[in-house]
Amino acid sequence: MTYCLGISTQAGLVIAADSRTNAGVDNVSTYRKLFDFSHPGDRVLLLCTSGNLSMTQAVINSLSKDLKVGADVNLHNLPSLHEVARYVGDKVRQIHDRDAEWLKKAGIDYNCSLLLGGQIRGEDPELFLVYSEGNSIQATVETPFLQIGETKYGKPILDRTITYETPLEAAAKCAILSLDSTMKSNISVGPPINVVLYQRDSFEIRHQLTLEPRDPYLTKVGKIWAEALRKAFDDVPDVDWTRSPNPEQY
Repeated sequence: MTYCLGISTQAGLVIAADSRTNAGVDNVSTYRKLFDFSHPGDRVLLLCTSGNLSMTQAVINSLSKDLKVGADVNLHNLPSLHEVARYVGDKVRQIHDRDAEWLKKAGIDYNCSLLLGGQIRGEDPELFLVYSEGNSIQATVETPFLQIGETKYGKPILDRTITYETPLEAAAKCAILSLDSTMKSNISVGPPINVVLYQRDSFEIRHQLTLEPRDPYLTKVGKIWAEALRKAFDDVPDVDWTRSPNPEQY
């Protein structure tokens, strides 16, 4: 399983992803799921992947090959992030058309999804979610974050904390807490955690980190957050059982 998220604010972007693909008592494996295709000075392009690993690796390899051979259409010559999202979606369709039927015959889930975030010179920073079918949606001022993979455990803190006006450092902290909450509830999501903070109009990645298992900061964040939740729980008033019920409710 996977959990990746992107946050788009007026100051830039935060992209974060775990690295776990399998988890069990005797089967734990990790693969990087956050990829940097930036061309410093002109564009920043970040991709996160979720779903069938062979499908997403094939997509990433195909994107990389187009760059290497200087294909007529590639990540570095498209004029807008929207067109980049369509191009990535076309790659997903191509791999899907080639491999999906065989995976389906073997009973293997072949679905995948990707997060695309970044900025191309002359445009605003943008964030897209590319679906397994190749279509995409874009983050907006009203909905400034997107998630892929195991999304449900990390969504509540994003819903209650993130707005388009959230400072980037606060957005990065929220992203890590969202991942921490997911790891606490689902063993199939785990470190190393990769986090990138991109400042608007800088056109280069200046802030990125990898949080390994038992990283002191990751451990501290989880401990403080757990203690804060317990305190908040204790501060909530107990149920008042003496209140008279409204007969019309029964």
